[in-house]
Amino acid sequence: MTDARQDIEQTIASLRSAYPSSFAQCATEQQLRDANARFLGKKGDVTALLKRLGSIEADQRKAVGALVNDLKSEIEKAFAAALARIDKARRDKELNERFFDLSLPGRVPTPRGHVHPLMQTRDDMLAIFKDLGFVIAAGPEVELEQNNFTKLAFPPDHPATDMQDSFWIKPGVLLRTHTSNVQIREMSGRTPPLAVVSAGVVYRRDDDVTHSPMFHQIEGFIVDENVSFAQLKGVLTAFAHRLYGADVPVRFRPSYFPFVEPGAELDVGCVFCARPDGTRPGCRVCKGTGWIEILGCGMIHPQVFENCGIDPDRYTGFAFGMGIERVAMLRYGIPDIRLLFENDPRFLAQF
Repeated sequence: MTDARQDIEQTIASLRSAYPSSFAQCATEQQLRDANARFLGKKGDVTALLKRLGSIEADQRKAVGALVNDLKSEIEKAFAAALARIDKARRDKELNERFFDLSLPGRVPTPRGHVHPLMQTRDDMLAIFKDLGFVIAAGPEVELEQNNFTKLAFPPDHPATDMQDSFWIKPGVLLRTHTSNVQIREMSGRTPPLAVVSAGVVYRRDDDVTHSPMFHQIEGFIVDENVSFAQLKGVLTAFAHRLYGADVPVRFRPSYFPFVEPGAELDVGCVFCARPDGTRPGCRVCKGTGWIEILGCGMIHPQVFENCGIDPDRYTGFAFGMGIERVAMLRYGIPDIRLLFENDPRFLAQF
């Protein structure tokens, strides 16, 4: 037997007798891993033995290599058994130690949170309408088709009633696609004069950077004798100035909605490209127009009054609705609507 082989076999015997006691003395997982590294790590004793195989004669190398690999396997099994022993001891300690009282106050102060930017925007908008004399109301998110579409004078073939645009629970019942269902419920159950605003979650089958299948809306309406479009313009202009500033220009554009006639869309001067002199050259947000649409509105259609049991010859009124997400995105410069629903604390902490 060569001296090199004899020296390696003596080292194997020495390590075989050393690792059991070394592992047995370890009380924590980190201690055990450190001990294991002394044997099997990149600079460990067994790794060093493998590197010394090149000094043995070729006809003896296979047999000695098998001895080293056997030792390596023994240490690996012993390490796994010791690790299981430590894990069991830790678990037994957790189960048997004194019960922790979860009602005790934390040792480290918990950072104080704040209202979500969507809810901040909603509350601010509702506060403006409350100051203008509106009463706040609420309605269900799971709604009857007649309250969501039929009584609002949607034609039966209107795209919004299609399965691809709405979430249907069963025939005749769906997740509301707008907060206009509150308008129907309030007008069907109360007698004018009415000035009501509501806010809540609505659902549509949209999903991209500017649309979400779940989003929030604010809906408002006034019903009384001799309500005119001039009053609509006055109320919504006051709202826009309270929300964006008294110097922000406002314009109304004709538009179509099934439940109002005439209908309009309200634009405000772009708050992103506004210059000190009042000009707005256009930007990416307003698509170069200098204007941003914020809501749809119009005079309530006589058919809607009839569907709710209100005399259209005696009463008139106007209604309006807008997405809270759109207002929040413009208000805070948020580029992607999905950020508002991902609940990333790094994002929410900025508001």
